[in-house]
Amino acid sequence: MKYTRLTKEQFEALNQEFINFLATQSITADEWKEIKEQKPEVAEEELDIFSDLVWEGVLSKVEYLENIAPQHMYLFKVEASQLRLIGLKIKADHIDLTTKEGFSWLRENLMTDDVELFNADKDLEADKNAKLFELIVQGASITKGELFKYLDDLIG
Repeated sequence: MKYTRLTKEQFEALNQEFINFLATQSITADEWKEIKEQKPEVAEEELDIFSDLVWEGVLSKVEYLENIAPQHMYLFKVEASQLRLIGLKIKADHIDLTTKEGFSWLRENLMTDDVELFNADKDLEADKNAKLFELIVQGASITKGELFKYLDDLIG
């Protein structure tokens, strides 16, 4: 398995897609029930393969990721062969960017010495989706990129 297995809730939400996936392998509902009962290891493999397919589809469409913690923010733009990063680090210990108050403080103090802004580009290795998945596992969320675009315009 390349990524992680989908949760029960995710499988339920993708029920029709999973049925279609089984159909592409000529597995009927009755056959699937039999596989689950008599060959659970084969059923597990099918769940893993489907999970990887879903993850590949999701990751191939990612354009922006954000990882926001109390004292730092990492904003990523996914390009064809590189990952662009805009980061910021808060030097004031009492600020928590994960709160509404902390975010308001950031808006008012963005260009002060209490905020360290930096950017970097990283070439993406052969498996771009694996790198994106790693960032998600580390706490990044898929976004539309509003924060990245805002800061990119501001510092670019």
